[in-house]
Order: sequence, then C-alpha cells, then structure tokens
Amino acid sequence: MIPTGAIPAGANPPVATTFFFYLLAATMIIGGILVITRKNAVHSALALITTLLAQAALYLMLYAPFVAGVQIILYAGGIMVLFLFVIMLINMERSVKERQFNKQWLVGIVAAAALGGLFIAVYTTTTKGKTLFPEGRLLYGETDNTQKIAGLLFDLHTGQYMFAFEIASLLLLVAIIGAVVMAKKRI
Repeated sequence: MIPTGAIPAGANPPVATTFFFYLLAATMIIGGILVITRKNAVHSALALITTLLAQAALYLMLYAPFVAGVQIILYAGGIMVLFLFVIMLINMERSVKERQFNKQWLVGIVAAAALGGLFIAVYTTTTKGKTLFPEGRLLYGETDNTQKIAGLLFDLHTGQYMFAFEIASLLLLVAIIGAVVMAKKRI
C-alpha cells in the first residue's frame, strides 16, 4: 500500500516538502559542525542528539516511520544516554587542560577531500545522468514497511541481513560491558 502523500516518479515535490528537507539538512549540518567544534563534551553530545532527531524527521518524510522510531529510541535515546554517562564518569578535567588540536585538522581535510572525491567518482560512474531510484519505489507492497523490514532482517530463509543484525547486537553488548568495566575501575 502506497501512502497517501507519496510522490509519483518524475513529479516535482511540493514546496513545503522541499523547504522542510532543506531545513532538516541544514539542522543536521549545523549540528554536525557543533559536535566537532564544542569544547564541552556534554554540549557536543547534545548537538549530536539534535542531529539524530533531525535525521529521524527526515526518515519520517521518506515514509519510514519504523526507521524513524528506531533512530529516536535506539540512537537519540539509548546510545546518547550511554555517551552522557561515560562523559560524566570519566575524568574530563585532565583532558580539558591538554592541547585540543594538533596536526589532525590537516589529516581530516585530506581524508574528507579523498572521501568526497571517491563519492563523486562512484556517483558519476554508476548513475550516468539517471536518478538512483528511477521507478520511485520503496518497500511498499501488500504489507506495510515495518513487516517488510522485519522479513528482510529476521526471516531464516530470505533474511539476508540476519547475520549482520546479530553481529551489530553483539557489538553493542560488548560496548555496554566495556563502559561498565571502565566505570567500575574508576569508582
């Protein structure tokens, strides 16, 4: 079932959709810049939460409410709360006194330019003037988007992403155990 507000392939999106897309994109860019430029780690974490919430709103604009909900609950909720606990548990006074920037900015600029060039090269060679989604199709069909995502992730016969999902859950478990061990040593 296609949602009521779906835009057919080749049609121009409404002005409000374009406006909100650019507003959310600007929010994500400004939030990302604030994450790497704030001296206070808590302020950086709050800027990252703002960026993640804007990304969730963008998922809602793409008719992916399940992904938006996961983005808010898992990343903006769970992971960022874990980050804030770790920031408050570690000794930030010593790291604030140390020099914050050295020659890393030069390496960052070179890496960003290389990745940008790689992205442009891949985009121009794979699309050759075509759009990435020429038919304008998403995961719509007889079932809704959430059921299709669950089928892709968890079906034993066709679930091609089940192994990657399990590995990601194990990595999150290891990160939580590591944070608890680090916090326990300091207490």
